[in-house]
Amino acid sequence: MAKEEHTTQWNKTGDTSTLRNRKIFPPSTHLSKDNSQTSGHLSEDDTQSSNGTSAQLAARGSVRNEATSRVLLMLVVGLSFSTRLYKIAEPPHVCWDETHFGKMGSYYINRTFFFDVHPPLGKMLIGLAGYMTGYDGTFPFIKPGDKYEHHNYWGMRGFCAVLGSFLPIFAYLIVLELSQSHTAALITATLLIFDTGCITISQYILLDPILMFFIMAAVLSMVKFSRQRYRPFSASWWFWLILTGVNLAGALGVKFVGLFVILLVGLNTVWDLWRLLGDLSLSLVEIAKHFLARVVGLILLPLLLYVTIFAVHFVVLNKSGPGDGFFSSAFQSRLIGNNLHNASMPEYLAYGSTITVKNLRIAGGYLHSHWHLYPEGVGAKQQQVTAYLHKDYNNVWLVHRQGDINSQSGTPDLVRHGDIIRLEHKETTRNLHSHLHEAPLTKKHFQVTGYGINGTGDTNDLWQVEVCGGRKGDLVKVLRSKVRFLHRATGCVLYSSGKTLPKWGWEQVEVTCSPYLKETPSSQWNIEDHINPKLPNISLSVLKPHFLEILLESHIVMIRGNSGLKPKDNEMNSKPWHWPINYQGLRFSGVNDTEYRVYLLGNPVVWWVNLASLGFYLIMVSVASIALQRGFSLSQKRIEHAHVLKSEGGLLLLGWLLHYAPFYTMGRVLYYHHYFPAMLFNSMLTGITLDILLKGCDLLLRPPYSDWLQRVGQMAFLFSVLYSFYLFHPLSYGMTGPLAHELGSVMAGLKWMNTWEF
Repeated sequence: MAKEEHTTQWNKTGDTSTLRNRKIFPPSTHLSKDNSQTSGHLSEDDTQSSNGTSAQLAARGSVRNEATSRVLLMLVVGLSFSTRLYKIAEPPHVCWDETHFGKMGSYYINRTFFFDVHPPLGKMLIGLAGYMTGYDGTFPFIKPGDKYEHHNYWGMRGFCAVLGSFLPIFAYLIVLELSQSHTAALITATLLIFDTGCITISQYILLDPILMFFIMAAVLSMVKFSRQRYRPFSASWWFWLILTGVNLAGALGVKFVGLFVILLVGLNTVWDLWRLLGDLSLSLVEIAKHFLARVVGLILLPLLLYVTIFAVHFVVLNKSGPGDGFFSSAFQSRLIGNNLHNASMPEYLAYGSTITVKNLRIAGGYLHSHWHLYPEGVGAKQQQVTAYLHKDYNNVWLVHRQGDINSQSGTPDLVRHGDIIRLEHKETTRNLHSHLHEAPLTKKHFQVTGYGINGTGDTNDLWQVEVCGGRKGDLVKVLRSKVRFLHRATGCVLYSSGKTLPKWGWEQVEVTCSPYLKETPSSQWNIEDHINPKLPNISLSVLKPHFLEILLESHIVMIRGNSGLKPKDNEMNSKPWHWPINYQGLRFSGVNDTEYRVYLLGNPVVWWVNLASLGFYLIMVSVASIALQRGFSLSQKRIEHAHVLKSEGGLLLLGWLLHYAPFYTMGRVLYYHHYFPAMLFNSMLTGITLDILLKGCDLLLRPPYSDWLQRVGQMAFLFSVLYSFYLFHPLSYGMTGPLAHELGSVMAGLKWMNTWEF
């Protein structure tokens, strides 16, 4: 113990790495050690003591270690919160994606329905934070750079920053649980506390800090639950199991990326159950109880909470808003203020009616046209016809009988299955038209255009109405009938492909005429708006859907919306291989030297140390595995280090891979900030790897020289991280004046890569 008292804090706390809960012990030995343990952190001297008089020393060491743990944890808490909450109100204008998520928080306060590709929990929490701190939901969040002025925005930023402040704390606790080493935990906390990227992404109204909070909370709960394995079905066992399930629901409720941590917990649970199955001291009934408890805590409970999130979402957002057009007519009928809510309109389609036509494919859009023509080389240079996801006056069409230019005079006749009609675009007076030119994107389909003027055209403007499942003479029911429009001249059917047109088509959805006549939602339409003053109206309240119907529809729309997020022309599309090397950041605010600039970029030392540690880890775990497999004579400490690398380090490596590798398979647009959940796992793995690497100094030198080398390594690491944070902190906390390549810049000489844009 005398030697321990003469070491620095880093070395002293690092010596607590001896594991009481290691998998290397036989079950009986492991159990006895665990039951005799009064503290989770015991020094090497305690483990090596074999005489009876060591009990008092062990007790003193336990008390001292508990006090040390509390002090270090409070240090981590203080540094984490202070770095995240510093200058939280700066800059006082909209930054980057605050324009989206701040606006969505306002929608919740105003109860206005909107569409987003992510589940609703994160936006609901942002809205709740704004409401609780006095924000009234009136700021428009139109574009980055808009001044907040008198609006209270700091509450939403502060909420995200508080959750972001827990990330280093959770990481510290996770690594401490896995390695039982304060040194490893402190290395991890240092990496995350002083990373400029983690600070920046935590300080603004974004989903990322909320998502990462739930991811890290789920991992911490999972690790804590694993430590309760010798106290099954106790109160603490149930507490950490339930809390794991709650956090899994939270992660998935913020973004679908939460599926990755669900997969991590799922794989860990399968391995845990497999271990239990091999424990012959357990009966099959006991194993079944373990299995059912995990089904309840990790499947049924998260599923129930996830569905509850959507139930609250639908109850709160009960007013018509900008998201209506993404959903079906029946879905819209439940929204207050929507033209279909408690609406009444003529029950059957008639000639002379003014209508909108909606595709039945989810997010298929409204039949739409505008004055713009197809460009040269894209079929005939006629007026564009598209599908548009929003309500718009250019969605309105007039129904005419074959050959009639104006069919609104006299008593209106009803449209029936098999009738030949002409649809005239109300705004431009051109007819819905098709011909044998190929479609813009779906090359085996025919082009659909607007043709003619003031109702005059040709025979390519004629369409036959077909009620799906109907017979000749059946009437077309508004909203309820599934209708197809068959082109008389070519025999094709009007079709919404779901593909997004280029900028010349205003990124609207392609409409074609398909020669393939099989009935699909893409070729089926319904009449949504229907105006004809000469016909009696009926109430549409009977069309409101059930909860499970709108839950399913909302998920289909979100999934298709996610897959439709393609890179736009001239838009910077980050690639996954860019992220670990810190290749390029993101502008959060400002471009020129007169603006307040914030740039999302990780601390280069932190990120490059993380990258190097991946290589070191693979080498070290390979060497350790070979040594164990070959039965080399190793000290107890080396064996424990090897098992920490293999089991606990392997868990963190798996977490990094699950949160990083899937992005290589995604076709959607990707951004630098998508890497941050994986970066958390990388930093935790770095903590364990560097700790064990530095403790290996005694392989090179004898004590006390090995101890000195270890302390020098720790101090060099700490100095490098702190000094790099000092150099790059203006990226997070804001800067004005000259750019990095100009004289007098606070970032002069720090643009180490040409791709950094500050």
